[in-house]
Amino acid sequence: MPPHLQKEARLRALPSPPLSEARRSAKLAALHARLSLSPRLPVETLARCLVDGTADPNPDFSNTSLSTLGRDLYSYYTAEAILCRYPRLPTAVVFAAMNAYVGPNTLTQITKEWGVELVAEPGGEVDPGYLQCKREDSMLVRQRSKKKSSDSPVATLKESLPRIVGLNPPTPARQSWSRGVSSMTVQDDEFGGSTEGNGQSLKTAAAATTVEDACARFVQAVMGAVYLHRGKQAAKTFFKEHILSRHLDIGKMFEFKEPTRDLTRLCAREGLDSPVARILSETGRLSRHPVFIVGVFAGREKLGEGTGSSLNEARVRAAVGALKGWYLYSPLDAMVPSEAEGPHAKRWKPGLVDIGEVIC
Repeated sequence: MPPHLQKEARLRALPSPPLSEARRSAKLAALHARLSLSPRLPVETLARCLVDGTADPNPDFSNTSLSTLGRDLYSYYTAEAILCRYPRLPTAVVFAAMNAYVGPNTLTQITKEWGVELVAEPGGEVDPGYLQCKREDSMLVRQRSKKKSSDSPVATLKESLPRIVGLNPPTPARQSWSRGVSSMTVQDDEFGGSTEGNGQSLKTAAAATTVEDACARFVQAVMGAVYLHRGKQAAKTFFKEHILSRHLDIGKMFEFKEPTRDLTRLCAREGLDSPVARILSETGRLSRHPVFIVGVFAGREKLGEGTGSSLNEARVRAAVGALKGWYLYSPLDAMVPSEAEGPHAKRWKPGLVDIGEVIC
């Protein structure tokens, strides 16, 4: 057999490309330069980040361990950034913001933005610059997506608060107790979703995975590789450039069921006067398109203002604006805990710890 055929046969017998092929991959070199990675992070490590645990069950050659480290780093940096910047956010909105920043959908989009392509079938003969994983059957993917959508917390107070106070029936696997704020924070994952059946063991990898999960583990593995090769400061810089720099309008994640009642209970808890709605101005009351501007006041202090085509609509919008103004409070000099770490760290300045959201 000719030498080139022998080499091809040896490569086809491997579950993933050997590390010796990483230096010869133009795609891998381009990805390394595109991400502005340091020369101290070798392309062999980047090639390992592109090998999912379903493609190569050996954890020494897959990204399983790196993705575990990267996921914890993403969760830590994102949580401290959200909680320190918006200390009064409700728990459901915090989970939704976490999912929007480092959730599987976002990390999949980042993978596409980085120009990474998926291989049709993993193997040793594949270019190391492709993301390699064994894909699940499309029917199983649709069934799992339906289950996740029905079990994951919704990013609105309207639908998530009943879940938080335990009004909905527990899942069959958790009949002995209901899911509350404590269980979602301690027992569930960083997005407030169930952890049953999630994750891969370092010793036993799943037989197949979805494209979304494979892309998420790749982006997490790159974060873990940057942390191991360049240190904590480089990892945080990488996080700010690729994750925290993305614009997220947290105000659009709110959807109150009864904002006037919530505002009344919030004012009572904070020792303020009961909120009163007053008309500030109006125009076209007898026309087809009237406009009313209503303000909500607690004593002499205006809490919020809203505009609507009816008095009730303007009053509700004013209450929503007042609640958002409370929950979206952001300190001017907020400091995250990771800034107080390291030899050149800043002096720690404690932030605001809020009493929590109003649960009716």
